[in-house]
Amino acid sequence: MGKFEFTSMMKRYSLKFWFRISVFITVLGLYLFSDVSLWDLAHQPLVYGITPMHVLWVTFMVIMLSHIFPGTFRTMALKKADKEVYRENEGYSELEMHRFVQDQNQKAWIVMLVWLIGNGVIGFFYLIRLLDRSDLLMITVFFFLCDYICILLFCPFQTCIMKNKCCVNCRIYDWGHFMMFTPMLFIPNFYSWSLFFTSCVVLIRWELVYASHPERFWSGSNQILQCANCKDKTCQVKRRIRNTWVKSFGK
Repeated sequence: MGKFEFTSMMKRYSLKFWFRISVFITVLGLYLFSDVSLWDLAHQPLVYGITPMHVLWVTFMVIMLSHIFPGTFRTMALKKADKEVYRENEGYSELEMHRFVQDQNQKAWIVMLVWLIGNGVIGFFYLIRLLDRSDLLMITVFFFLCDYICILLFCPFQTCIMKNKCCVNCRIYDWGHFMMFTPMLFIPNFYSWSLFFTSCVVLIRWELVYASHPERFWSGSNQILQCANCKDKTCQVKRRIRNTWVKSFGK
């Protein structure tokens, strides 16, 4: 399997993963054992004090704003959208690139359809009162954790639909926030809708860059996306899990 490299980006993502685990456990504890519902904590006016859910809202917004106004220390999965890091693979076939783009766009639409149908079921359960607002908030925090499970351990969309080799080459890498906050669409409130519609801005920004500069997103045209040039190596654990699965059970 090769030697495991604990790169600076791998260290950063591991710490962020543990942070998300701690957030999930904390919110789950409030969800299960607090005398006050999660939604009441989130909806409490600030004049009555700051609650953990207010802190969580700020955390979510800061993370999304860092994608809208990106800094320098980012994974190549995000940086690939930038003109500054693009390294053209001279002589690449534009026809092959357009075929790649068409294939990835079709698969991305499938992912979107699957996600919207799944969340439509969640929304339906909410409308018929099998779920309440606290349940939707808990689901959102669970999606917050799942975002990094997909990056570091296992991604069903990558494995079953997109078929991309890693996150660095992922067509829908920056869809995470939109997916995360989709349940918030069903709750007409400042806190919930501000999260959902900010996530839409992140998604639209990504899609505009992809539509304008698809050459930045294909390893055949962008040398940065080729494994030999990857310095992040955030796929290592995921690859080891996949290789172990293949050896044990076959493809």
